[in-house]
Amino acid sequence: MSDSLVLKSLEDGILTLTVNRPDALNALNRQVIDALAAAIEAAQDQDDVRVLVLTGSGAKAFVAGADIKEFADFDRAQGEDLARRGQRNLFDRVEQSRKPVVAAINGFALGGGLELAMAAHVRIASSNARMGLPEVSLGVIPGYGGTQRLAQIVGKGKAMEMVLTAGMIDAASALDCGLVNQVVEPELLLETAQVVAAKMAKNAPTALAAAMDSILAGYGKEGYDMEMERFGQCFETEDFKEGTTAFLEKRKPNFPGK
Repeated sequence: MSDSLVLKSLEDGILTLTVNRPDALNALNRQVIDALAAAIEAAQDQDDVRVLVLTGSGAKAFVAGADIKEFADFDRAQGEDLARRGQRNLFDRVEQSRKPVVAAINGFALGGGLELAMAAHVRIASSNARMGLPEVSLGVIPGYGGTQRLAQIVGKGKAMEMVLTAGMIDAASALDCGLVNQVVEPELLLETAQVVAAKMAKNAPTALAAAMDSILAGYGKEGYDMEMERFGQCFETEDFKEGTTAFLEKRKPNFPGK
């Protein structure tokens, strides 16, 4: 079952991993996270894999977010553990891959989906892509590295705006702020990602790994630890209970004033 959640295709040294839950807009649940993490881990020891490409199945979404139903009733400890497991098992695994990872963002990349794309080393978006971190509208915060990687990529001011408004931006705006490296028409997305990956694949594997390690060394881990702690604390609040209940009931939340 888990294998079918992540489709694999290897050609000319480029391993394409496709999250395959189109009926759920490729939302991240535990099974998807485990299957994707296992595929990325296995690729580290495959000599015939030089570069990885991540994308989502269908035309609507890269990954539309986390599966809210899985954690709507979590307490603080379970929430913090959710963030820690996700970060260490998948999101850090993507970022710390010894082989470059290119995200091909087709359609919606929201919440955990955008966090997954940001963990990749390069991002290419289709022109119909929409990106955002809507977590505060649920009474919680990004918990898979989003508060850290977004600020690292687009700067503190733009990150504050995106996280605090919980709004989406389109592909052109994402290109303008540096969130993505390129924007192409949907029918050219995978081809373009593979062209970029092929350019990387021609270079020395040891040098690629050393370069990525060196770039990432400039970003400390303390902020990620703070994010996990604060993410867990959100699960104790009435705002979280109201936000997730409203989401599951398909209504607008009614957050009380303080």
